Amino acid sequence: MEPRVILETDEIVALDKPAGLIVHSDGRTNEPSLAEWLAKERPECKGVGEAWVSPQGERIEVNGIVHRLDRSTSGVILAAKSNEMFAYLRSEFKAKRVQKEYRAIVYGAIADSGEIVAEIARTSVAPRRWYAKPCERSDVRAAITEWRLIQRLDNASYIAVTPRTGRTHQIRVHLASIGYPLVADHLYAPEIPSRFGFTRPALHALRIAFAKDGTTYEATASLPRDFRGCDLVEQ
Repeated sequence: MEPRVILETDEIVALDKPAGLIVHSDGRTNEPSLAEWLAKERPECKGVGEAWVSPQGERIEVNGIVHRLDRSTSGVILAAKSNEMFAYLRSEFKAKRVQKEYRAIVYGAIADSGEIVAEIARTSVAPRRWYAKPCERSDVRAAITEWRLIQRLDNASYIAVTPRTGRTHQIRVHLASIGYPLVADHLYAPEIPSRFGFTRPALHALRIAFAKDGTTYEATASLPRDFRGCDLVEQ
């Protein structure tokens, strides 16, 4: 289970991460990670970015990876090859100038388009989970997710999702909060049987784009096998 390089320059590398591959070690399990793969296959990424310390006291190197995807989410992810580029991309993410687009399959017949504005909060008692907390758009903690319908399926919908902010589990939590959770989402729709053969939440990071020095860089990760098996109009 290895990533695939889909775009590379002297400054960045964009990878197609398979579902099931963890981005960074979580300090609890001993398994391969995307960060470790980068350190081996792209040595210029090794040590780039600020390391962090896990709750178990382990130092976790990010190795240039600028943002994150859940273990179960497939698709495009960016890594920088220098601390200067890492800082630049982090600032672009913070300023909401990086464009991200996902593909998802949700239970039910969702509206043709819409927007969700809600804080991604966390429960204070165990088991701690993320949930959507209503807030005003002007709130600094507001998370914003937009979607548009691509195709109606059998009691399900295939949608394009654009997160305008980047919070933990944002897309999963937001869509579940309005009654249209991701197919096979074991955390936010555990009581609903999976559909279409999915064994992980039906979410794929399709595209990412950013600009630097007048040039726009765009990377697209084609739909993985489990999505392609759904007879979708957009392949």
